Amino acid sequence: MICSFTRKSKPTFLASLALILALCLAQPATPAHAAAPAKNAVLMAKTGSAYVPLRFLNGYAGGSAVFDESLKQITLVKDGVTLNLTLGVKEASLGGVKTKLSQAPYRENGTVYVPLGILIQVFGLKAEWDNAAGAVTLTDAQGTASRLPVQSGSLPSGGTKAVVTARKSVKAAGRSFSIQTVTVPLLHPSVSLSVVLAGNNVGRTEELRSIAKRSSAAAAINGTFFDAYTSSSFKAPYGYIASGGKLLKNSPADRRAVFAYDHNGLAALVPGQDFLARFQAGEFEGGLQAGPRLLVDGKVSLNVAAEGFRDPKILTGGGSRSALGLTKDHKLLLVTVPGATIPQLAEIMKQAGAYQAMNLDGGASSGLYAGGQYLTTPGRLISNALVVSSQ
Repeated sequence: MICSFTRKSKPTFLASLALILALCLAQPATPAHAAAPAKNAVLMAKTGSAYVPLRFLNGYAGGSAVFDESLKQITLVKDGVTLNLTLGVKEASLGGVKTKLSQAPYRENGTVYVPLGILIQVFGLKAEWDNAAGAVTLTDAQGTASRLPVQSGSLPSGGTKAVVTARKSVKAAGRSFSIQTVTVPLLHPSVSLSVVLAGNNVGRTEELRSIAKRSSAAAAINGTFFDAYTSSSFKAPYGYIASGGKLLKNSPADRRAVFAYDHNGLAALVPGQDFLARFQAGEFEGGLQAGPRLLVDGKVSLNVAAEGFRDPKILTGGGSRSALGLTKDHKLLLVTVPGATIPQLAEIMKQAGAYQAMNLDGGASSGLYAGGQYLTTPGRLISNALVVSSQ
């Protein structure tokens, strides 16, 4: 099975046509109902060894990756260096010279994984680990960098649930709260995220359920703050809004927290002043800005005034709240709760299992949708929503 060809090669038109025809004849067509491919992630074994999916190496930094099914052999070529490996074998051939491996390549759920250690050794890759984000940045000698999520054990398979709903009772700040939760494994092969504008335009409003249905959403939650009380038909949203690699709403001076995500299921909460540069650099595919930040690395961390909030509803008041959180194993938590202050909400998100968390628009905007119905019904039309798709 041919995975790719080098990005640096520039075949002629006839050669390209011949190549395309050969591939079409050699490989069966993929049926329309075929399962979505696994996300690209670095897997950590119990031994502490790291593995990279072969498909990620497919074209990475000008390299090529070929897997021969009949021989169970992997051929990696980059910068004129050829490395041959075999599934289940702790031995490699580097330019025809045999060398021992501490880990063998393996295959799981149809994906071939290659030990990261040998790639660092042979191709000069650098690995920068970000434990707080559960990510690693791989950079080659030419400076080409790619950021991947890191997962212990295995990735979620297509046979597992992509959206799990639950109503829970949690204790926070001396009180018991009934919360509604939706849990989404972001590394599930069928899961994708988008931020959807009401009426597909900035300044419009729409029912959350309507946004969810026309987006074929598995789940959806209300998004950014907006000017809900103006008499004008144009109700401006506040903060950054981005989706599908496009910036839908700019907000360069805003300091509030941004929920940002990429196409590969890696999500993060970033300061408002950092988002635009990272988005323009291609690190994120989408995001929405709300805040304040509630949790940082598993600890309650509130700096409401520093994020620019002055509204008493945020500073001291209580009310219906919506929030999102991220777990250490790349799950997205969508949560709604009635009658909570921001400090109480922070503790609630910690008790719910979040490692990073931030507040979303609340009050009458607070709404949560999953499984074709409201779990929490908002009291007004909203400006935009974070939508979870599972297809």
